[in-house]
Amino acid sequence: MERLINLWIAVAVILLISIGGGVAQPQPGEPAAQPKRIVVLYSYGQNFQAWATWGTAIRRELNQQSSWPLDIQEYSLVTARNGDEAAEAKFVEYLKALYAQQPPDLIVSLAAPAARFVQRYRADLFPTVPMLLAVVNPRRVEPSLLSEQDAMVGVQFDPVVLFDNILRLLPETKTIALINGNSPPERFWAGEMQRVLGPLLKGKVDLLFYGERSFAETLKAVAGLPPHSAIFFQQLNVDGTGAVYGDKEPLKRIHEVSNAPIFTFDESYFNGEAIGGPMFSPAEGARPTAAVAVRMLGGEKAGGIKVPPIDFSIPRYDWRQLQRWNISESRLPPGSEILFREPTAWQRYSWQITLALAVLLVQAGLISVLLLEHRRRRLAEVQSRQRMTELAHVNRFSTAGELTATISHEINQPLGAILANAETAAVILDSQSPDIVELKTIVNDILRDDRRASEVVRRMRSLLKKAPFELKNLDFNDLARETVGFLSTLAIGRKVELISEITSEPLPILGDRIQLQQVILNLVMNGIDAMRDAPAKTRIISIQSARTENFAELSVSDHGPGIPDDKLNEIFEPFFTSKAEGMGMGLSIARTIIEAHNGQIWAENRDYGGASFRIRLPLVR
Repeated sequence: MERLINLWIAVAVILLISIGGGVAQPQPGEPAAQPKRIVVLYSYGQNFQAWATWGTAIRRELNQQSSWPLDIQEYSLVTARNGDEAAEAKFVEYLKALYAQQPPDLIVSLAAPAARFVQRYRADLFPTVPMLLAVVNPRRVEPSLLSEQDAMVGVQFDPVVLFDNILRLLPETKTIALINGNSPPERFWAGEMQRVLGPLLKGKVDLLFYGERSFAETLKAVAGLPPHSAIFFQQLNVDGTGAVYGDKEPLKRIHEVSNAPIFTFDESYFNGEAIGGPMFSPAEGARPTAAVAVRMLGGEKAGGIKVPPIDFSIPRYDWRQLQRWNISESRLPPGSEILFREPTAWQRYSWQITLALAVLLVQAGLISVLLLEHRRRRLAEVQSRQRMTELAHVNRFSTAGELTATISHEINQPLGAILANAETAAVILDSQSPDIVELKTIVNDILRDDRRASEVVRRMRSLLKKAPFELKNLDFNDLARETVGFLSTLAIGRKVELISEITSEPLPILGDRIQLQQVILNLVMNGIDAMRDAPAKTRIISIQSARTENFAELSVSDHGPGIPDDKLNEIFEPFFTSKAEGMGMGLSIARTIIEAHNGQIWAENRDYGGASFRIRLPLVR
């Protein structure tokens, strides 16, 4: 049973293979299909720009649409350039001898000269071979010579449409130069253009024809056209002297020297020199041409094949030429196609621009955050400085309280002397012969004591003054001397000796006088407090100043017990104090003030006992 099932499966597979693939593939031993031989006859030559493009497109379509292998053989009707009928007869004999034994399956003529040639010599050449007249204007075909073996795929050439396109894009046009050659077919078309367009454009646009000129003269003429001119390039195969130019890219050379925009009728010439418009498309025209040829190769009666003539394709324009001649796209016909448009910067570099914008946005965001943080920091610094100033002011009031007794004593002395001198002066004035010299001496003493009392008051007011942080040019030595003088009375009262060793070299700095004075004051007061229990003879505080490289240095040293080594870094912290009644803010305020002046302050123990506080501030020039 299993063997029977396998046999049925094998038979089914063979049937499927024979049904699915047997039609397309020839059976072993079956002869392969014979190639179809096609003779293509060019009007001027295979290398002429327009016919080379049309021939390539038709050959491509034939190979794509044909189910048979093709043998395409191409020949050029060179005699079309000069109309030499004697040479045509020799060419007929050549073709007749060439295909005497094996005639072609199809003859295809391209353009009017080749069509007229095969019609004229059909009886002598291939009377029974089907002929396809392609890319030819029906007006150039002789209807009486068409047989049942002939088919035609014509082109509908309408010069009015072409020139309407020129005037639509360039409404101010006054002159149109028509570039055409001087071969018999080219002369025919020049006459047709004059016949059709002359009456329509009369009095509006001047038509210039250069067919009888040499190509050099044509180039010179198009280089000097008047303003508001245009050029219509139809074809230039042979110039007025008989020189052949169709295969030498004459349009490119005209474009290089012309001072007017160029138009044409065939996309074969649409390669960067012409503006464009309605044109014949070889790619589009080749499809129906090849389709008719395949039908004829398949045996269909040629006389019964009727197809509409090939018309202009949708208008196509060269964006580069529109830009060059400043032609607005709004003037183009609806549905036009614009080619060769240069991509915009965004289309070219979209991902680079996106990346750059993203980087810029990230940078902008980071900068915004940094600016906000900087603003907050500056605000915090300002607030901190204000708090520090207020705290320093409170600290000065506290210090002033300790100096009250000394200040009172210092003021009472000059006031008592003033009172005594005033009473003495009153007695002298009551005498019968006052001693004027003595009175002058007494007045000078009163003035001296008054200035002394005023200086004490000024110093006190300066100490207690609440002023904003303000940097000014100062001499650090003068500031130190003034502070030592202010504390001298307090030091005497506390039985402390102040030794001032101020350098004679100026120490110019940029600082706030009141705040720096408070720092020195705090350091000296700390030294006096540190020596409270020391013997009277060792209660010495030395104040020294010096220049160290680019810095001004000031040291305040005492002979107290010193600072524990593990506390040297803590004493400048807020609320750190070794006094039972202290707040622990004096040294913290001192450090804040010095750092605000871009300086340094530190403490160290002396080798022979006591502590030394050092201040370092940058010098200014």
